[in-house]
Amino acid sequence: MDYFAELGYFGLFVAAFLAATVLPLSSEVVLSILLVNGLSPIALVTVATIGNVLGSLTNYALGYWASLGVIKKWLKISEEEFVRTERRFAKYGLFSLCFAWVPIIGDPITVVAGILRIRLLWFVLLVTAGKLIRYIVVSYLIMQVN
Repeated sequence: MDYFAELGYFGLFVAAFLAATVLPLSSEVVLSILLVNGLSPIALVTVATIGNVLGSLTNYALGYWASLGVIKKWLKISEEEFVRTERRFAKYGLFSLCFAWVPIIGDPITVVAGILRIRLLWFVLLVTAGKLIRYIVVSYLIMQVN
């Protein structure tokens, strides 16, 4: 594997990890660049999914171990926004975790899952499924355009 590929996979992992946290980043841009430059779609989807799920696990851990006051302050979530996220989670249940990839609502969902002490197995399975499908679809669309 050449240096560009190694750096690309590492960069995608970091971008995907950070994009799953509260930082306003997009791993899709990095994924697109690497796909256009001929790196393996399967390897890219795998690396992006792993990085993104680990970022979501960081949010889960924050919700699990931090106090609610610290979470609201750190995430800059208003009481209203937090209550809306809690209601959304209660309404859609565990399957709302499949949408942890959705901008704006995804990060709070993963934090609330930690606060609610959702079983880690269900968290990992559902978050991974949603993120994997998203990266597959994005990769497919990018490859169709090129």
